[in-house]
Amino acid sequence: MKRINFVTLLCLVVGFLIFLFYPNGIFAAHEETMHKAPEEEVPFDIPVEEIAKYLAPMNKYTLFDSLEITSCTECHDEEWETNPERRDLDEPHDEIPGKFVNHDSENRWCLDCHSEKNRDKFRLMNGKLIGFNEYYILCSQCHKRIYREWKMGVHGKRTGYWNGKQEYMHCAQCHDPHDPPFKPIKPEPPPRKPENVRVITQGTKK
Repeated sequence: MKRINFVTLLCLVVGFLIFLFYPNGIFAAHEETMHKAPEEEVPFDIPVEEIAKYLAPMNKYTLFDSLEITSCTECHDEEWETNPERRDLDEPHDEIPGKFVNHDSENRWCLDCHSEKNRDKFRLMNGKLIGFNEYYILCSQCHKRIYREWKMGVHGKRTGYWNGKQEYMHCAQCHDPHDPPFKPIKPEPPPRKPENVRVITQGTKK
């Protein structure tokens, strides 16, 4: 019992001496570690101009192969009076990409994104027109968080090298803008066991 009391008393004395002669020691160092701000803050967002040089080329996209039309203004010009009424569209827009499904189709329609006067332009919420090659800006109006994550490299796909040439995939290179959810993918067959490979190889020998 006396030995236990002696050990306890010795620990208390040593602890008091450390606290008395080393006031800026362990506790202060820990507090500094906890409250010291990082030298370089992690960016919350990245301006799209900083990654513009890494954007992959636009898709070679033909609207209607049967009509050999590659742009909207081949049919739609400024003199053509537009009917803004929401309705089911006729041929050729009854085919892809005319059908607008699985993209908030109950509340949105073609002219919510496409310009009424210039069909080769997109129209932003503020009325500004942008080219088709900037459609990721249009997407960002509703998908702000995904857009920020795409610029940060969290969402989407990048190709290339970490220390060399890189490319950022665009939204529509992975998502159909009129039907964006990913389609089911047929799974690949399971890998063959080594013994099965050996049997198949032996069976092909003449």
